[in-house]
Amino acid sequence: MKVDELGEDSFLVGQRCVLTNYWRWILLKQITINPDVCTGCRACEVACSFAHTDLFSPDLARIRVAKNEHRGLDFPITCRMCARPMCVEVCPTDALARDPADRHIMVDDDECVGCGLCADACPHSAIQFHPETGVPLICDLCGGDPACVKRCVLGAIRFERNANLRSRKRLELGEKVTGKGGCQ
Repeated sequence: MKVDELGEDSFLVGQRCVLTNYWRWILLKQITINPDVCTGCRACEVACSFAHTDLFSPDLARIRVAKNEHRGLDFPITCRMCARPMCVEVCPTDALARDPADRHIMVDDDECVGCGLCADACPHSAIQFHPETGVPLICDLCGGDPACVKRCVLGAIRFERNANLRSRKRLELGEKVTGKGGCQ
């Protein structure tokens, strides 16, 4: 294969094709939320807490369901794996770090002092604290097989590649603009 056949987002090193950061991002998976489908059953919270602690306790979950009773809306909230995670940047003890493989935020329990700056910096209010230790509870994607996704029978919580997410959002936008399904 020649370099000009690879496209501008990859290049050859020896005989291997190396992907740039853009293509690595496209291939990564993340948890996505569809609040229109969520019923507020909170099974995701229970599944998450059990997967991490062997206890059925929503207080120990890394995902939580926010409710807006006035609008009748239930919205699961979890870490969105920000491109530039402010929680990591503001941590005074470097207890938070990004996993290079799947981009989840890792928490070093021994280094964390429980100051709460990470939660204040999170633009999505996705960080909760362990009620006994004060350590932040941040989604770790359950090692690539999120318990919350498996437990959500209605599909309000998905684990999908960024490329699939972008395609789905384009289709949804097209439906809103044209009032018809698909691309017209």
